[in-house]
Amino acid sequence: MNKPDWTHIRAFLATADAGTLSAAARQLSLTQPTLSRQVSALEESLGVMLFERLGRRLALTDAGRELLPHGRKMLEGADGLCLAASAQAQSIEGTIRITASDMMSAFVLPPVLQILRQQAPRLSIDIVAANDIRDLMRREADIAIRHVRPDQPELITRLVQEATAHFYAAPSYLARRGQPGSLAALSSHEFVNFGDIQRSIEFLAPLGVHLTPDNFRIGSNSGLAAWELVRQGFGIGAMADDVVEHSSGVERLLTDQPPIRFPVWLTTHRELHSSRRIRLVYDLLAEFFAAK
Repeated sequence: MNKPDWTHIRAFLATADAGTLSAAARQLSLTQPTLSRQVSALEESLGVMLFERLGRRLALTDAGRELLPHGRKMLEGADGLCLAASAQAQSIEGTIRITASDMMSAFVLPPVLQILRQQAPRLSIDIVAANDIRDLMRREADIAIRHVRPDQPELITRLVQEATAHFYAAPSYLARRGQPGSLAALSSHEFVNFGDIQRSIEFLAPLGVHLTPDNFRIGSNSGLAAWELVRQGFGIGAMADDVVEHSSGVERLLTDQPPIRFPVWLTTHRELHSSRRIRLVYDLLAEFFAAK
């Protein structure tokens, strides 16, 4: 087996993230035939097939899925080496706008922002705490952290975490309404609305929690306000466990039930490949969420 070329590994990672050769080629500013040759050359050097075609998209084979994390480590190591060797991190300046939900902005991001301030003290950070999906293409933000994967082919998106959540309620609520004994029993309880009642109903139904708008008598499109309503005993709320770690005044319900799982997507635009400050922040956030 020949030693793989670094450019071929980068082509493999871009294709795995983008899902199509055309989208990956745009990310790397290459022609599609060039990118295709690089991926084929890597497969030949490794002696395995990395992708299989499913309609217009490419899906990783078992070998591709096994090699993907090793390729990511090589990418992170190479980028980290470049930054450390030239002391670029200390000289990076300018402003980075990161958009995330208000709950994540308040409870999850501060630790990694402390690390970022140490590594790039001249960098200014603007946290856009918003629960709607900001348009990266219009530069409303440089980096987005979301639970829904954007579908624009011009964006670079990485699944960085499978987070967990549980149902929580305040002791005052449980004293008033009692502990639910099962997921099905939740249908008779009061819930706090976090902004989109119908979406909550549709998300919880496959879990065996069948709710109607009548279950949601109070709520807010502000996650912080809605969570405070849960803490004040107005009803039950499903909340990410890493948020609750930094909160208080609530109890986890149905402790024998498996957690609710949901994805965390890290997204940026093509400037990732040419902007040192975006690359630094993107990689640091990816490492932070992957380690949680």
